[in-house]
Amino acid sequence: MKAPPTMTTLPTPAEHTLLEEMFSAAVAAARPGAAQIAAHLPPLPKGRIVVVGAGKGAAAMAGALEQVLAERAPNRGITGVVVTRYAHGYPTKAIKVIEAGHPNPDTASQQAAARILALAEGLGADDLLICLISGGGSALMALPASGLTLKDKQTVNRALLRCGATIEEINCVRKHLSAIKGGRLAAAAWPAPVLTLMVSDVPGDDPAVIASGPTVADPTTREQALAILDRYAVEAPAAVRAHLQSPASESPKPGDPRLSTNTGIMLATPQDALEAAAAIARSRGYTPVILGNALEGEARDVAQVHAGIARQIARYGQPVAAPCVLLSGGETTVTVRGHGRGGRNTEFLLSLGIALRGHPGIWALAADTDGIDGVEKNAGAIITPTTLERAAAMGLNPTARLDDNDSYSIFAALDNLVTTGPTLTNVNDFRAIVITPAAAPG
Repeated sequence: MKAPPTMTTLPTPAEHTLLEEMFSAAVAAARPGAAQIAAHLPPLPKGRIVVVGAGKGAAAMAGALEQVLAERAPNRGITGVVVTRYAHGYPTKAIKVIEAGHPNPDTASQQAAARILALAEGLGADDLLICLISGGGSALMALPASGLTLKDKQTVNRALLRCGATIEEINCVRKHLSAIKGGRLAAAAWPAPVLTLMVSDVPGDDPAVIASGPTVADPTTREQALAILDRYAVEAPAAVRAHLQSPASESPKPGDPRLSTNTGIMLATPQDALEAAAAIARSRGYTPVILGNALEGEARDVAQVHAGIARQIARYGQPVAAPCVLLSGGETTVTVRGHGRGGRNTEFLLSLGIALRGHPGIWALAADTDGIDGVEKNAGAIITPTTLERAAAMGLNPTARLDDNDSYSIFAALDNLVTTGPTLTNVNDFRAIVITPAAAPG
């Protein structure tokens, strides 16, 4: 597989370079290659091999799988369809790659999902369905349940993305509005065995949450989905509420015999990415501290906690002494109240920079491992000890920008965006804070 895209050239003090190197290592660790896929591939079946998938890494995973199958059984034919985000394609031969909308599904998302479901429905006990799942699959593979329209799903999806709901909550609702998620894809393939190869982008690596678990039994209920809409005051279309009030909206549950022949394998996780970054830090003489791979909460609030830990290290050498690196992953949320631009990673960084108040010797990077922070073209950004000073010199007010959810604009003006282009994988957010011995008490 090709190497991850190279980041846009940035100023390169040692701390800056270290941040770039750690992020690059994290992204590389999140991209499973042919060798890793080959290690988990079972004996090939007597019947057909059908490959389906959804997610930002689906096309790259399909290319790697084709390489493995070509080496293992060069005369065996395979068919399949995977769907990925626009501009996230990858060269394949037998497996069709469809590009579709993300984070909001579009007509291509619906058409791809319909083709995938049709492929699964035609399988028998001697066949094998290989499902390639990665982050972003929920929006990319959107097939409304009977009685609902794509517009219904789009309306609910947009509202959930803006209200501050967690990914588990969003996917609970998605599963109960879908004809393919929440185990329904695997149920459609029964009695064929299903092998699901996954790249996790969710806190806790729960297979039932990754891409809304199309091949995994769903422990959540339609009542919970309704409660989530109520909790966040989501104005859902009448057809959506009517559907969720009907028993027909319930998804396959644990113990469903149609899911008894399923096998799930986790190929890459947020922890893998953090461990790779920690190894880089350690090799450069910095002590890595992994705070957690599944941190959630409002991005600006999570930043306040990170800033407090960084200041404690700088002033007291607790829980470790500088030079060190704080690493964390997970998926924060942003409750959109303003009218600016920016994703959760730049919002985290802007809040962090304000909290650090130009603290000397502390640098930080926050970026999404898929290369896209929210709906912008940057992966994230970097802050330095002079970020606030430079912003003031340009007449920018960081606090006002944060209040307007306008983090992208301020980092663009400062030329501190991190831009990679599509990385063809996704293990969610990556955050690194470098604390050097130059960090003065304060």
